[in-house]
Amino acid sequence: MAQVEATTERVVAADAEKVFDALADYSGTRERMLPEHFSEYEVREGGDGEGTLVHWKLQATSKRIRDCLMEVTEPTDGELVEKDRNSSMVTTWRVTPAGEGSSRVVVTTTWKGAGGIGGFFEKTFAPKGLARIYDAMLARLAAETEK
Repeated sequence: MAQVEATTERVVAADAEKVFDALADYSGTRERMLPEHFSEYEVREGGDGEGTLVHWKLQATSKRIRDCLMEVTEPTDGELVEKDRNSSMVTTWRVTPAGEGSSRVVVTTTWKGAGGIGGFFEKTFAPKGLARIYDAMLARLAAETEK
């Protein structure tokens, strides 16, 4: 099984603290950021950063739906890590200053992919699909925080 990784980034015209706070707001902003690929979103514990437990279904393709139960930690300043209790998937959001009044948001998701030919296709195409989903999320994050 090969490690699969997808990374997307965007510069947002809002300060890093404001952007991070919006990302960590699982009870509000985060749900508004989700494109149509997400369903059954539910905060089960917490709701603001560290200690949050949140559920959603992610439909990356017409045939591929992941049932995700994410535990949220904040290992360092400006970093949210979402670990899926149902799989090997880990998503890390990093927010850093990027000049006066701007911030850079980098989102990286990794998981153990399938073996064989299926694994080859997963490693080749899944990161591109996730990049499109994260581009939509980051655009909505920018719309929320650049107000």
